[in-house]
Amino acid sequence: MVTKKPQQRLGFKTGEYIVYPSHGVGLITSIEEQEVAGLTLELFVISFEQDKLTLRVPVAKIKSVGMRKLAEEDEVNKALETVTGRARVKRTMWSRRAQEYEAKINSGDLIAISEVVRDLYRSDDQPEQSYSERQLFEQAMDRMSREVAAVNKLTLTEAVQLIEKNLQKSPRRGPKADAADAEEAAA
Repeated sequence: MVTKKPQQRLGFKTGEYIVYPSHGVGLITSIEEQEVAGLTLELFVISFEQDKLTLRVPVAKIKSVGMRKLAEEDEVNKALETVTGRARVKRTMWSRRAQEYEAKINSGDLIAISEVVRDLYRSDDQPEQSYSERQLFEQAMDRMSREVAAVNKLTLTEAVQLIEKNLQKSPRRGPKADAADAEEAAA
């Protein structure tokens, strides 16, 4: 049996966009009470329209799953600033880096996600990405753009364009930049 409950719990309310770390931006559609194995649980019903997914999260588990409110505007600006920086790619095996990128994407931390976008971005004049790099980049870009769109009240397309505009401000990585880096490292 499902019954509707008051519309606010732990500072979260229905009709509010939130970030669920492993799924990105979702909308709290309702707060329900449901009986499971003889126990009555209060559940947030969260809709992820982009994935056609509805998640029911026990109110008591919100902290442990890392669900959070959308970032403040200054944090979004900081994330947009992060993507304009120089890519920091560790010189480790790809499988290790891929795991680190995946962990950052699923952390739900907007700044960590923007670092993945920055590090995996390739401009048109740079070498082609591998399939797995492109997949991780697109996943990070999707998460970041959905949150930027929700916070700045933009369409998803406008948010992607805003992020791409900031990515193009980043220092160019090409043969000349790599040579300059090598000289700096030697100094």
